[in-house]
Amino acid sequence: MKSTQAASRLCALAFVAIAALTLGGRQTDESKLAVVSSATAQDERARAEAAPTPAIDNGSALKLPLARPRLLVLKARRQLILFDGERALRLYRIGLGTSPVGDKEREGDRRTPEGDFYVCVKNAQSAFYLSLGLSYPNEEHAARGLRERLITRAEHARITRALRRKRTPPWTTALGGEIFIHGRGSQSDWTWGCVALDDPDMKELFDAVPVGAPVRIEP
Repeated sequence: MKSTQAASRLCALAFVAIAALTLGGRQTDESKLAVVSSATAQDERARAEAAPTPAIDNGSALKLPLARPRLLVLKARRQLILFDGERALRLYRIGLGTSPVGDKEREGDRRTPEGDFYVCVKNAQSAFYLSLGLSYPNEEHAARGLRERLITRAEHARITRALRRKRTPPWTTALGGEIFIHGRGSQSDWTWGCVALDDPDMKELFDAVPVGAPVRIEP
């Protein structure tokens, strides 16, 4: 009888030891997974930066109007590419906000936002030569702002309503706004979150891109 009880106790102790080892191994695996995920994200960004730039003839004249103009901003490369449909037409050098890494989250963080937008306004009287206003905050920024209690439900509703109507979203909430593609130079990251081009490039872009044109900004 005593030997049976002893055996039972030994089995129980062995079970606890195995469970502890398993849990410790699981935690270790999860830690390893987090490190791997971080490294994967860094690798993906490095590959994006190293990817070849499409062949573009910046010397040829643009034939306006373009059928399907769209813009792609590559923040890490400091490049803006003008497309007509799937055809790349122009490659411009750009400057960003003074805090260029990361997505814009709130007013005053001086980050250039990331995601999908559209040109919601054109300003030929800009203090920065010429400008194209972007539909920031988009729905993803508004949803995050609501979750983090940066904006109210009423402000979130106003933002999403304007976006679904392809209008200018409110620019006066805690998320910030008035993000433009404008002129006055691409020599450095000097803006409050806007995308800056050299004036001759901005003039060409301003003439080629209408209100409503899609704009994608990638890290």
